[in-house]
Amino acid sequence: QVQLVESGGGLVQAGGSLRLSCAASDSIFRFSAMAWHRQAPGKQRELVASVTSGDSTNYPDSVKGRFTISRDNLKNTVYLQMNSLKPEDTAVYYCYARLGSYDSWGQGTQVTVSS
Repeated sequence: QVQLVESGGGLVQAGGSLRLSCAASDSIFRFSAMAWHRQAPGKQRELVASVTSGDSTNYPDSVKGRFTISRDNLKNTVYLQMNSLKPEDTAVYYCYARLGSYDSWGQGTQVTVSS
């Protein structure tokens, strides 16, 4: 079982930036995909960014141009750079990794954007 540990969440004003980190217990070279999801109170968990082992990225329209996912293979860490944050970005952000047929999730980190 891969362990994923997120960090970097917090409280920020609208228009501000945060960078989330997800440290993996295994080499991320092995993962076919890694991603960030978020879940706001009363809402379903949604994908906000993904990156494949081939470095292909994908973003929903709601964050495109504001969020950037990147991976540091030497540090076994995936990042989510979030700029121009909006109050509607407030949620718990979860790191995700796919290894073969196994899905792993982190424990989540809270991001709160004040207006």
